[in-house]
Amino acid sequence: MSRSPELLDDVAALDAGDRGEMLRAVASGAAQVREAARLTAEAGVDRLADDGRPRAVLVCGAGGSAVAGDVLAAVAGDASPVPVVVSRGPVLPAWAGPMDLVVAVSCSGSTRETLSALEEAVRRGCRLMVVGRAGSPLDDLGQRGRAVFVPVPQGRPSRASLWALSTPLVLAGHALGLLSAPPQDVEQTASLLEQVADRCRRDADHLVNPGKRLAAHLDGALPVVWGTSAVTGVAAARFALQLNENAEVPAVWGLLPDAAHNQAMVLEGPAAPRVDAAGDPDDFFRDRADDVEQAGSLALVVLRDSDEHPQTAAYASSCLELAREQQVPVLELHAEGRSPLARLASLVGLVDFASTYLALLQGTDPTPVRAVERLRDRAAQVRPA
Repeated sequence: MSRSPELLDDVAALDAGDRGEMLRAVASGAAQVREAARLTAEAGVDRLADDGRPRAVLVCGAGGSAVAGDVLAAVAGDASPVPVVVSRGPVLPAWAGPMDLVVAVSCSGSTRETLSALEEAVRRGCRLMVVGRAGSPLDDLGQRGRAVFVPVPQGRPSRASLWALSTPLVLAGHALGLLSAPPQDVEQTASLLEQVADRCRRDADHLVNPGKRLAAHLDGALPVVWGTSAVTGVAAARFALQLNENAEVPAVWGLLPDAAHNQAMVLEGPAAPRVDAAGDPDDFFRDRADDVEQAGSLALVVLRDSDEHPQTAAYASSCLELAREQQVPVLELHAEGRSPLARLASLVGLVDFASTYLALLQGTDPTPVRAVERLRDRAAQVRPA
C-alpha cells in the first residue's frame, strides 16, 4: 500500500526519521569530488604512469567500495586501451602480476576481503594504488608495497562515500591514458551533483523535488531498473543496491539490450499489474477495488543515456511500450552532462536521494545496516576448514 508523498514534505519528521543524517551525507557528493581531486593530486597519482601503462587494471573492493571500480570501468568504457576488472572477493586472479595495476579500495581500510587481495598483490609485486582510511590496515599494507595512497575522509557510511572513493580512480585512469577526465570535466561533475542536491533538498516540496517524486513512484513497488549504456548500467546497479541498503527493498537491475533477453518476461509475469478479465479497464463505472486486489507491485525505471547504441535505444523503446501495454508503471530518467563521469553523477545523485526518501517514507532509518553487520560478525567467527 503506497503512502502519501506529502509525508515527505514534513521536514521535522524527515529529520527525526533520518537519525544517521543520510540525507546530509548524500548531499555531500559535490564536496567529495572536489576534496578527492585535491587529495589525489597531493598523493602524486601521476606517478602511476612512471612505469608506463599497465597491462590491466584490477580494482579490489567489497560492498559500496567496490562500486568505485564499476565507476572507473564505465567511465573508461570500451575505448580503454587496457581492461579494467573489478574483483569483489578475497582472492586475486591468477593472471595478476607485476605488469598489472591493483587498486585496493576500502572506505574503512579494514575490509577483510580487500586486505586479503591486497596482501597477495604485494607478494606478487603488482603495481599498487590504495584508497582508504589513513592509518588503517589497508594503508599500512599499501606502504609495504610502495603504493600510491589516497586517504578517504571519514564520517560517512561507505555507500554514501562513492565520490570520495571513485574520483581518485577516475583521475588515476586519466593519468594512465585510459580515459579523459580533465579538470573541467571533474568540476562539471561536482556542479551537477550540487544541482541535484539543490533540487532534492529536504525542504523542497514533493511536487518539484525529483528525489521525492521517484521515491513516491516506487513506494509499495518491486523496482526493476534498467540502464541503456555502461554509464547508466552502473547507475541502475547503484540504484538497486541503494534500495536494498537504504530502504530495505528488494530490487532487480539489468543492462539493455541483455535485460530484454532474460528479464523482460517479468513485465508479463505474476508481479505485473492485471485487470480482472471480466472488467473493462476503460469502464469508468467498474469497481476499482478489484484492481487493487489483483494489481501486482512491479514498477519499471529505465535510465537513459545520451550515448546509446541504436540497437539498445530500439530495445529501450520497445520495452517501455510493452510495459505500458501491460499497465506496468514506467519512469524514464535521462542523464545530464557532457562527460561520462558527469552523466553518471547526474543519475547516481538522484537515485541516492530517492532511495533515502523511500526509506523515510516507509518509516525506515536509512543509515543502519544491522543485517550486514551481523553477517559480517558471524563470518569473522567461522574458522576455515
